[in-house]
Amino acid sequence: MSRLETFIRRLQAQRACLDHAVELVRDLPGPVLELGLGNGRTYDHLRERLPEREIYVCERQVAAHPDCIPPARFLIIGDVRETLPQARTRIGATVALIHSDLGSGDAEASRRQAAEVAPLIASLLRPGGIVVSDQALLTARLQAIELPAGIEPGRYFLYRAAED
Repeated sequence: MSRLETFIRRLQAQRACLDHAVELVRDLPGPVLELGLGNGRTYDHLRERLPEREIYVCERQVAAHPDCIPPARFLIIGDVRETLPQARTRIGATVALIHSDLGSGDAEASRRQAAEVAPLIASLLRPGGIVVSDQALLTARLQAIELPAGIEPGRYFLYRAAED
């Protein structure tokens, strides 16, 4: 499969999982947290799908399209391994939905980072909250849930936070 086809399938999986997660949290209160702004496409997608929600974004260094940069009060700058431990104080509530798109082209480095941030992500979610992730997040509080139809296992990941 060409790199173009792989990229297209990843984006299709990402969109399908985000749209599914939006429906799963429709009646669950709480803000949204986007980990990794990138060029802002998924942030833009989430704010379109959830216009009534506060959407916080953690990003190491902002380089997004100008129309896709959140207001300063919703932007948390720095490495997520350092900013997530204080994020609950900044956000002021447990989170209903987290989208984590932190993977890089280095599969081993991405796995290591996912292992480091998984417990931090889990601690920010309200019971029943949903995580959409480009990496497997292995921690006891996050329970894998079924992917939308047509999404290959391992291409994207969905989790629900267990009750406390």
